[in-house]
Amino acid sequence: MLADFITSKSRIKLIQVFLDHPYDMFHVRELVRRTGDEINAVRRELAFLEDKSILQKEKRANRVYYSLSKTYPFYFDLLRLGVKTTGLGADIMKNRAKLGKIKYAMFSGRYVKQVKKNVEDVDFLIVGTIVIPELSLLVRNEEAKIGTEINYTVMTEDEFAFRKSRHDPFLSGILAGSRIMLIGDEESMLE
Repeated sequence: MLADFITSKSRIKLIQVFLDHPYDMFHVRELVRRTGDEINAVRRELAFLEDKSILQKEKRANRVYYSLSKTYPFYFDLLRLGVKTTGLGADIMKNRAKLGKIKYAMFSGRYVKQVKKNVEDVDFLIVGTIVIPELSLLVRNEEAKIGTEINYTVMTEDEFAFRKSRHDPFLSGILAGSRIMLIGDEESMLE
């Protein structure tokens, strides 16, 4: 979790807001409402994050808005961190024992970057012996939060290995795209 390496509680809350909504811009007052922190603490942390080029600010009329900086050298690393600490990724990590034995779990890069997708694109792939009702509940809860459908695929390890060995077009299409690994080793998954 973010608290493992960030000591400022205000900074953790701010970064969490930006990781929950990586492509949105926020006014200071909105950030104060979302974090529940004092305005001076929020301003201090915003200045720090802007100084480190993690955030960028943009003036519109008489207001200043902040967003994650896409030019930050670790921007995509932040997105990866966000997938594991917020939303469905965090729920899966928290409920991992209830979900069964997970060998691999990955999000598509398009899902993480919130790029508009085709109806048949898979947002999330999970491989292992999965308790599907538990996973479905987590997915439905996340869909309700974000207001959009999450397309996911569940495979056993045997099915995954068989389809991969046969160069199944469906699985090959998933593996050919960019991805963020939630659980498991990417190299062994692709071997």
